[in-house]
Amino acid sequence: MSVKRLGKGLEALIRSDIDKEKNNSRLLKTETESITKIKLNHIHPNPDQPRKLFDLAALNELAASISEKGLISPVTVRKVKNGYELIAGERRWRALKHLKKRTVPAYVLNTKNSSDIMEMALVENIQREDLSSIEESEAYSVLNKKYGLSHEAIAKAVGKKRVTISNSLRLLKLPLEIRKSLTERKISAGHARAILQTKSPLKMIKVWKIIMEKNLSVRDAENMVKEKQLNQTKKRRPLKNKDYQVALIEDKLIEILGTKVKLKPSKKGGKVEISYFSIDDLDRIIDIISS
Repeated sequence: MSVKRLGKGLEALIRSDIDKEKNNSRLLKTETESITKIKLNHIHPNPDQPRKLFDLAALNELAASISEKGLISPVTVRKVKNGYELIAGERRWRALKHLKKRTVPAYVLNTKNSSDIMEMALVENIQREDLSSIEESEAYSVLNKKYGLSHEAIAKAVGKKRVTISNSLRLLKLPLEIRKSLTERKISAGHARAILQTKSPLKMIKVWKIIMEKNLSVRDAENMVKEKQLNQTKKRRPLKNKDYQVALIEDKLIEILGTKVKLKPSKKGGKVEISYFSIDDLDRIIDIISS
């Protein structure tokens, strides 16, 4: 599947106005049908939905709006063996269930190429939804692992830099407790990036607990991590000024590149060894160096 098609999202499949219908008529006629009323209990959530948590207050507000003004935008589904699967509109579907409605107007996508549809739906959700950092990372992971899209392809599809995608996926290396607090927005992505600098899961948990207990800002968290790393450097390094300077430079490069860095000085120069753990990780490092 081409990145160009991915980037169009559902707008390439759903007729939202007359101009789009004219411009995309061939695709729309073959892959969509008119709006159909479907029973709510015949529709199932999409397992690839990026959003894992739904704010109850926001859902109640949406339900109140629908109750007063009606549903403006139909949901989008595809036909599956046991009914229909949601592609877009889960919040609307949940709000209607809350209102005890029986049916919902829906666009039914009718195509054999379901993997393409689901990829486009996932990209659409990433572009439109106010996702938490972890939800966004997990969505990128689905595109990468389930559908085989490279970091570069994902970046082009959602209109972001490749390094942004790579850095987002690094959040999935966090221990489960920290990821949960990030999903619940108890900490920010900035806090998470500071925590990741500590490398080991045990150290990550310790730093995270301090951030939570003291309600540290991102800058305070970054400074705390830097101070801890500096103290560790002082302990493990000889007190020779030259070695100490090398250690500081190594730690700075590790902080910038987010990976292991080793400096090997010699009389007339030296070498810099930068570790990477996959081609995508190498691409991420190259992006940082060249930016």
